[in-house]
Amino acid sequence: MTMTHDNPSPRRWGILILLLAVVFAVSAAGSWVTLPKISTWYAGLTKPSFNPPSWVFGPVWTTLYAMMAVAAWRVWIADRADGAERQMALAFFWLQLLLNAIWSPVFFGLERPGLALIVIVVMWLAVAATTVRFFRIDRVAGWLFVPYLCWVSFATVLNAAIFRLN
Repeated sequence: MTMTHDNPSPRRWGILILLLAVVFAVSAAGSWVTLPKISTWYAGLTKPSFNPPSWVFGPVWTTLYAMMAVAAWRVWIADRADGAERQMALAFFWLQLLLNAIWSPVFFGLERPGLALIVIVVMWLAVAATTVRFFRIDRVAGWLFVPYLCWVSFATVLNAAIFRLN
């Protein structure tokens, strides 16, 4: 018997919980490095006019992390997906998540916007590749990644502007 997205088994729900836990652990680690720097180092940087207020980042990232986990879960449990295609899609997912985890310690922890720009450009490429591969397996998973790709695009431009201005 095959399982579908409409009727996932309890084991498959466990996978979703695991993915949410891992993704939000990355979020928590990033926040741990970032939050102490917001009112100190980051506040002293010259920022472009399109820099959002600091309060925007928390809700946006929380939503994006949840969507990321659900997208990866849908790909993980997709019954009709080719095994090799699924593995490659999830490999790109893990790569972009690793790069996401590295960015905050580089930008905020090391206070290195230039080096962080390199990280986020590579991250953008990994997010774009993940989005394309997710679409091939599950359209909903692909669409769940589109807002993340848009936000990382914006964050890349913001990172570049902060680097240039400082």
